[in-house]
Amino acid sequence: MSEQAISESDLCAYVDGHLDGERLAAVEAGLRTDEALRARAADWRDQRRALRVLFDPVLDEPVPERLRLAADGSAAPRARPAASWRWAAVVAWLALGGVVGYGLRAYQGAADPAAMLHASLPRQAAIAHAVYVPEVRHPVEVGAEQQAHLTGWLSKRLGTAVTAPRLDAEGYQLMGGRLLPSNAGPGAQFMYQDDGGHRLTLYLNHDREYATDTAFRFAEEGGVGVFYWVDGGTGYALSAELPRERLLAIANRVYRQLNP
Repeated sequence: MSEQAISESDLCAYVDGHLDGERLAAVEAGLRTDEALRARAADWRDQRRALRVLFDPVLDEPVPERLRLAADGSAAPRARPAASWRWAAVVAWLALGGVVGYGLRAYQGAADPAAMLHASLPRQAAIAHAVYVPEVRHPVEVGAEQQAHLTGWLSKRLGTAVTAPRLDAEGYQLMGGRLLPSNAGPGAQFMYQDDGGHRLTLYLNHDREYATDTAFRFAEEGGVGVFYWVDGGTGYALSAELPRERLLAIANRVYRQLNP
């Protein structure tokens, strides 16, 4: 079986333990002889592990009362918007990562991969923002006091130089960051907070399918505003519950720091 005959759906099923018989033997034979194929399989394993790290703690949380009552067909009291969006975000990211990400790799002939990456970038950023901004104990994986370690680690995982912009002039201080899954493989999130406890996040991923740079674009997902752009093969998305003009000003500062 040639390397070209082993699809991304084969690799995904292999990593998930869903292959057997001739298909399993063919994939294993390809992995033994093809370094690029092994690297692609490793990317799927990394994404699978990252999803478990990301969502296992959330799935252990009690189901919000509003969702439980809805499932029972009962009338539900008004729920806290942040909590409802947080659970909706978990469902959305599981669907996005498991379906859109799968489709992006497995069906490249059916759609423009770059266009799919561009379209999914603001949603992935908004979901990551909604999941982690409410966190009190663990908003970041590595704190700002270890910034050199954080940026070095994320640079290695994303395969490109990663920098955490300084936003002190905008009133926001770096809290830290974390590794996240994305449709382009590993992604990253930096989180910032102002003196009033308001937070914003910068999400990024890197992929060769980002063939051309883009200007700023704006999207809104679940009340979260997102300015996003592509520069040098890396997708960036700045997310916050801020007025559009204010978020644009911060996005411009981020861009200038990344392009001195």
